[in-house]
Amino acid sequence: MSDTGYGDFEFERKFFVRELPAAALSEPDPVLIVQSYFLAAEGYALRIRLQAPATALPGAAAPPPAGGGAPVAAGLDEVALLGALADRFDSCFLTAKGPYIGGTRYEAERELDVSVGLAMVRLGGVKVVKYRYSVWLGSDGWVLDAFLGRNAPLIVAECERGGPVTDLAIPDFCVTEVTADPRFANDTLANHPYALWRADFEAELAASGPRFLEEFGSNELGTSSDQ
Repeated sequence: MSDTGYGDFEFERKFFVRELPAAALSEPDPVLIVQSYFLAAEGYALRIRLQAPATALPGAAAPPPAGGGAPVAAGLDEVALLGALADRFDSCFLTAKGPYIGGTRYEAERELDVSVGLAMVRLGGVKVVKYRYSVWLGSDGWVLDAFLGRNAPLIVAECERGGPVTDLAIPDFCVTEVTADPRFANDTLANHPYALWRADFEAELAASGPRFLEEFGSNELGTSSDQ
């Protein structure tokens, strides 16, 4: 949510990534996010997000070692996950979102009591689970989401600003831009997980090659992600 005069709107650009860069893997405090969508239709979404330290998740879905790809996600059980992390979640948010329009989206957010949010997530909603890494590259902050469960091994990078994301230095780990592709929105992934259309997307990418939107000013492609 922006506090720079744009009200409850967020401005971001999103990119498909094949492997987490070293800059992300060296981040000391990644987080584990469990999102439950109670509404996800026609670009509108109502969700509850729970967050815990990434180290809170035991077993097969641990964060990857330096130089690895997406986290291993075999056998992720969302019910068991909520039980295992019940006392490890440290924040919870209720968020309402509108459709993306030109890299802009309405977003209104309110913090919830963790116990109330956890109870609501247990009672319903379609889940999306992911690790989030935050890095600072040049003059921009980036987040990289490595998805688990039905959306593994998808990795998406986002650059968000308090205003339109123009004249962007795009790091070398970004394969192609997906800002305008609704399939990559988290609320879409909740009901249409990456596992169902991964092959189709890879075929599209192989046929068309990488694409980067040109309506946001100049793109400086392939900038180094080394810190």
